[in-house]
Amino acid sequence: MAIKHFNHIIFDLDGTLTDPGVGITRSIQYALAKYGKTEKTAALYKCIGPPLRDSFCNYFGFTMEQAEEAVSYYREYFSEHGIFENEVYPGIPELLEELKADNRIIYLATTKPVIYAEKILRHFNLFDYFTAVSGSNLDGTNGAKSELIAGIIRNYRINQPVTAVMIGDRKYDIEGAKANGISSIGVGYGYGEPGELADAFPDYIAETVPALNKILL
Repeated sequence: MAIKHFNHIIFDLDGTLTDPGVGITRSIQYALAKYGKTEKTAALYKCIGPPLRDSFCNYFGFTMEQAEEAVSYYREYFSEHGIFENEVYPGIPELLEELKADNRIIYLATTKPVIYAEKILRHFNLFDYFTAVSGSNLDGTNGAKSELIAGIIRNYRINQPVTAVMIGDRKYDIEGAKANGISSIGVGYGYGEPGELADAFPDYIAETVPALNKILL
């Protein structure tokens, strides 16, 4: 498949730009402990990507009311500790620098609350690469990836979908791109489960950051 030239590049955050595994899993374990539940770290990686409330309901049998409470417990740990128990994937700052130098317009679309996403980008000196940071609200609204992408397309007047691409490590990123008629790149170094990306049929798959660089540049 020929590689297109994308002027508008939308990145996911967790599992795509940064590896948040330690902070997110510890925050979930902290919340689960409030209910007398324990879970091994590796079993919680599937919770990295989808909206947090959905994960508490889908994987732990919580009601929506319990999930809302669990999210508040999660944030007790995450806001103080977990948010920075996080690492930028090697090669990402250089990739963003090259894209910026090539006059590409870069956006972030994450289901993480935007207030946390901005703090993480600033902490790792990545914030200035982004024209827009789109994330969920603290009450869980605006949390679907398709909504976040649609908002970027609308607010930044991306009138030619062929010029835009969504990059992420989970099926939600690929599905969100398809819902908005734009291309997608799945990254295999993140937290997608085995076969998840292939089953979502992204336009491209990059198993490494250098492979992603090659597709984009």
